Amino acid sequence: MKFAVGLTGGIGSGKSTAADAFAQLGVDVTDTDLLAHELSVPGAAGHAALRIAFGADYFREDDSLDRGRLRRSVFADPVLRQKLEAVMHPLIRDAAAQAVARWTSPYGILVVPLLFERSGSLASIVQRILVVDCPEAVQVERTMARSGIAAAEARAIMATQIARADRLVRADDVIDNSGPPASLVPRVAELDRLYRSLAGTPAGNPARAA
Repeated sequence: MKFAVGLTGGIGSGKSTAADAFAQLGVDVTDTDLLAHELSVPGAAGHAALRIAFGADYFREDDSLDRGRLRRSVFADPVLRQKLEAVMHPLIRDAAAQAVARWTSPYGILVVPLLFERSGSLASIVQRILVVDCPEAVQVERTMARSGIAAAEARAIMATQIARADRLVRADDVIDNSGPPASLVPRVAELDRLYRSLAGTPAGNPARAA
């Protein structure tokens, strides 16, 4: 079994920035958001399943998924959010497990934005959990700048995620990403050394901390 580190954090915390820093060190990285995107393009298994579950109103004339409309709907309606999760989570988990099996680096980073929220879905794949953290005000600012949405919408998305304090309590390791991107590089290098050591333990992959 590959030694997998589950990288998570709230929206706008800088998960992609941290993952890119690990990739620069030669670490295999799999992003479940990208897997979800790949699974929902025309011809993919998720695309067909979403059309059946949500209907044609969530698809454009070219048969592509209207991701913006779906995102707004599921964050506003818990029932729709549960429907989306029931459709996509099993597919994402299978795709993630297959990707992890193909890793060639000593350990790998599995980016899962909703690792804690998706109970039992992907947590069993990882041996250690790394949280990328920053103040909530910074999350809002970054999300607004990246996605072009209002502060209220950014906070509504945050409200559907586990509380920041709860996320930090459940982390094995934390990266403070409240500053500029370059400031996390030393911490990533430190964790890279740790994870390479853990991945090479003779007894096999150590269990994730409780």
